[in-house]
Order: sequence, then structure tokens, then C-alpha cells
Amino acid sequence: QAFFCLLFCIPWGSSCPPSCQCTERAGAKAVLCSSRHLEEIPKDIPRDVVFLKLDANSITRIPSNAFGHLSHLEEIDLSRNAIEKIDRAAFKGVAAGLRTLDLSGNRIRSIPKEALLALNAKLRLANNPWHCECALQEVLWEARLDPDSVRDITCHTAPREEYVGKPLLQVLDAGVNFCSVRQRTMDVAMFVTMFGWFAMVIVYVICYVRHNREDACKHGGHLKAAPSAQAHAE
Repeated sequence: QAFFCLLFCIPWGSSCPPSCQCTERAGAKAVLCSSRHLEEIPKDIPRDVVFLKLDANSITRIPSNAFGHLSHLEEIDLSRNAIEKIDRAAFKGVAAGLRTLDLSGNRIRSIPKEALLALNAKLRLANNPWHCECALQEVLWEARLDPDSVRDITCHTAPREEYVGKPLLQVLDAGVNFCSVRQRTMDVAMFVTMFGWFAMVIVYVICYVRHNREDACKHGGHLKAAPSAQAHAE
């Protein structure tokens, strides 16, 4: 925060969240809300803010469109919070101009890949209790991660105990592919489902054939009985 205070040392007059400090320098506006005991993202952040500091608070969730009205945002610092949930559309509206997004030091176990892969921003995701899975692997390979922090993305939990406590990058470099594991699981589930439907069709066909045979036997019995009854009547 001291760096931001030095960089943006001139207060600006437009509306500012009551728990934050708003400054401006060379036309770039910053909202500094570090260590303010915030439990959610302030609703009244000025629309023309460029730098937003929300670090060292108690924010637990980033809801959909949390920054959608802040089209000038270039940097968001959400590090050292208690974030556990990030909605799929959390960063909708800021994808084009955002350059840096810091989510390090939170409680994030998993994240919808759609929330991050649309961003061009440099991401910091270190020091979270990650569950190593396919979505996180895709984020690692496809998103723009800060190279200085990528090795601190560690598997807090994983499908296999041997991966726990290891950096995700190290696990993947060893040849592990979490997405192929998920694909195999889906293939097995699809096979079981198809087998179940096939078995139901077979049972239905057998019952149908048996039912028709029983009806045919009954019909044949009636036909045999009819001439005998007619002859007896004569």
C-alpha cells in the first residue's frame, strides 16, 4: 500500500468508498482499500478507477459481475483475503483491459476455468489450498500466469495421495494428466449408462415376445375349443 500511496499521492474529488482512500496521478485513479476489514467488495467504487487494492481483508467471495461497471480497471489486488468461491462471470466486463489480477494467499480450492481463461491479465494464484484437477491444469497451461509465482501453486488435495504437497507444475512435468483421468471416468460412466439402457431394451423385448406368445396360445386354445363346442351342440 505504501507504494501505491507514493505513486498516487493526489486525492481526487469524485465519490470514494467510505472505508477506502482514493488518489490520482497523471490521470490514473486508484482506490486503496487494503487492511480495512472488508467482508465483501465495495459497491460504490468509482467507475473510472484504474488501480484497485483490496488486499489483506476478509472477503470470502467474488460474485458475478463484481467489477462489470469498472471498464477502466487495469490492476486488481485481492491477495491475502479469505476468498473461497469465485463465480464464473466474476470478472465479466474487465477482461479486455485488465493487466494484473492477484488472487494469491486466499482459500481457493477450485475455480471455474471460464472465470480466468477469458482474461489477458497476468495472474497470481500462489499460496491457495488448491485441489489439483483438470480445470486447474487447463488454467495453468492456457492462462497468463505470473512466472515468479507459478511454482507456488501447490496441490493441497489431489486424486492420489502421492501428489499432495507437491507443486502442480512438478506433478504435470512428471507426466500426470488430470484431464485424461476425468475423461476416463466419463467414458466409464457413459459405458455403464449405455449398458443399462441396452439391458432394459433386451428385457423389454423378451417380455414383449413372451407376452405375444401367451396371447397366441390363448387365442389358439379358443380356436380349438370353438369347433368342439359346435359339434357338441349339433
